[in-house]
Amino acid sequence: MELDERKVTILKAIIKNYMDTGEPVGSRTISKYVDNRWSSATIRNEMSDLEEMGYIIQPHTSAGRIPSDKGYRFYVDQIMQEKDSEAAEVQELMIQRIDRLESVLKRMAKLLANDTNYAALISGPRYRQNKLKFLQLSRVDQDKLLIVTVLEGNLIKNSIVHVKETPNDEELLNMNILLNSNLNGLTIEEINLDVISRMKQQAGSHADVVDLVLEQVAEVIRADSEDLQIYTSGATNIFKYPELSDNQKASELLQTLEHTELLKDLVDTNGGEEGGTGIQVYIGEESPVQAMRDCSVVTANYELGEGIRGTIGIIGPKRMDYEKVLKTLRTLMVQLEATFKKEER
Repeated sequence: MELDERKVTILKAIIKNYMDTGEPVGSRTISKYVDNRWSSATIRNEMSDLEEMGYIIQPHTSAGRIPSDKGYRFYVDQIMQEKDSEAAEVQELMIQRIDRLESVLKRMAKLLANDTNYAALISGPRYRQNKLKFLQLSRVDQDKLLIVTVLEGNLIKNSIVHVKETPNDEELLNMNILLNSNLNGLTIEEINLDVISRMKQQAGSHADVVDLVLEQVAEVIRADSEDLQIYTSGATNIFKYPELSDNQKASELLQTLEHTELLKDLVDTNGGEEGGTGIQVYIGEESPVQAMRDCSVVTANYELGEGIRGTIGIIGPKRMDYEKVLKTLRTLMVQLEATFKKEER
């Protein structure tokens, strides 16, 4: 005999009901659980087959059934497969979402440069506070574990750690439950000694795994704060303005617009503003970027929910059309929000 879909459904119903009540489970209870899809006679026959296959046992004559060790093992393996599948699906969806957002931001930077005839930049999303949303441990090898970390904004990071002794499937399931029940919704700063101590005590012989996971989570969050994408467009527009077209000045400005590291000060300065549009106008020496001290720079924040935050910037001559630039920035932020919501659907 094989475990077909009906047997699996009935076995899961028996295990879940027994875990909830601690009482042997009868066919009538199962019938209610499966919305009366099958008759009590059919359910009894299936339960008899499951007993013969060793997945359930009957502790007393005329009593219901309870799961055997083999039944529990099947249930744990099924849960692990389902959770791994869910994690893979979430990761694929988030990768697609990030790819779409990157495409949108590049188009917006080009649109902004074309509309203003100045240089434009848009920073990729950064995730404020970096709260943990989900952690998943999976075995890769005898001494390796894969850690899938999902941060606020559904940013997914994978890392592999080496362990002295890999937990078995049941221990791994319990570790996942332990980690998520204690860490979900916390920032790295909120994971204090009390939280760590409690988790290590509950983890027992696998307390070292808790330390490894927390080290990786901290490293992932630090890496995310440093991993910044900035998309630029219209750099050659600066040659349209004589005061910026001097060979040395133009070369420095072009080089700056081509290197993310040189633009981080501008994004970080504006990104510190909390709430609102965060519109800033830097004129000449006010600019936080050395190569832009002969320019005017106008920046604004965009927010797309779930802590997703970035910066839009326009770089031009000091005689730029400020009224038009400010209007264009505000319009673009509305368009970006609308486009992002459209891309999500």
